[in-house]
Parts: sequence; C-alpha cells; structure tokens
Amino acid sequence: MEKYILEHIDKEPELLKKLYRDVHVNLLRSRMLSGHLQGRTLKMFCRMIHPQCVLEIGTYAGYSALCMAEALDDDAVLHTIEINDELEDFIRGYFNQSECGHKIKLHIGDAFDIVPKLNETFDLVFIDGDKRDYTKYFDLVFDKVSPGGFILADNTLWDGKVLQQPDFDDEQTIGIIRFNDMIAKNTDVEKIILPLRDGITIVYKK
Repeated sequence: MEKYILEHIDKEPELLKKLYRDVHVNLLRSRMLSGHLQGRTLKMFCRMIHPQCVLEIGTYAGYSALCMAEALDDDAVLHTIEINDELEDFIRGYFNQSECGHKIKLHIGDAFDIVPKLNETFDLVFIDGDKRDYTKYFDLVFDKVSPGGFILADNTLWDGKVLQQPDFDDEQTIGIIRFNDMIAKNTDVEKIILPLRDGITIVYKK
C-alpha cells in the first residue's frame, strides 16, 4: 500500500533523495529520519495552515524542516532545534544547498533552554524530540502557540507499543503513552491521531 501511495503523490525532491541516502550511509539511527511520505504530508500541512512562524523540536538531519520550508512564504520563518551538536555541520550543509534554506533558523542545544528565549508566537509546532519529554515539550510551547494554531507530535503510535502496555516499560514508550493520555483529556484542544507511518497527532489550540 505504501509503495502504491508513493507512486501516486508528488515526487521526492532530488536534494531530499540525496539527504536520505547520505543519512543511511553516514549517520546513526537513520530510522529517525522523516521519509518521502511523511515529508510530503508535512509540506501539505504547511500549505493548508499557511503558518508565518513554525517551531520544530528535533531536527535530526533536517529532512522534515526542509519539507516544511518548501511550503512557507519567503517572509516566514522556521525555528528548528537539535540537541546533538555533532549533527550541526551535516544539517547546515543541506540547509545551505536548499533554495528554501534561508527560511530556516537552526538552533543547537536543549529545547528547554532555547524555547523560552524565542520571542515568537508560533502558528505551527512540530514535536519530534526525546519521546520521554513529550508532555514537557507540550507544556513548554503551548502558551507560545497562537489561538487557532496547531501542534503536531510525531511517533505517537510508537510501533504499536502503545497498545501493548505494560509489556513495554521503557521510558520512551511510557513517555508517549503519558503524552497521548494527557492530550486525550485536554479540553483546551481538539485532537486526532493519523496512523501515518508511526503515528502523527494533530492538536488544534482553541
């Protein structure tokens, strides 16, 4: 089914194909990379939401940031935060090659240190950092999201492990389950989980 879908959606840009190959050859934990389907989905979300200011927590190699930047206006900005400073040269190399790279501001460091210093109101936030801290990320950004804005959270189905608690008691699984339960009970937002790839939760701030 996924093969069929990929054959019937927009093609993956050549720079992203190169990035995808480069990650699988040269970086660890390549599974963390957003792929073709998720990347085109994130771009489409930005087309629909039309955000002027975007925040991403968890850059990794920069694939998802580049996808979202494709759909942003030239005067829009995407702040993306990566805690692993060893990835900085890799990320900047691809941002510099992209015609959309000027829309992206890369921050290297801990989101809990960086976000409070960003004097911005975000129309869209994409959470894809440490799964153990998803609820903390949500609390960190919520007041900075504009009313009518969106928060997207990646990996919220977590390979189906969310269905098999308490068989999985690792901290990342517990973190995702804690986040999902918290969002389900939150009456200040509307929410839905899409079973796309490893699950994406879409949260609308009322």
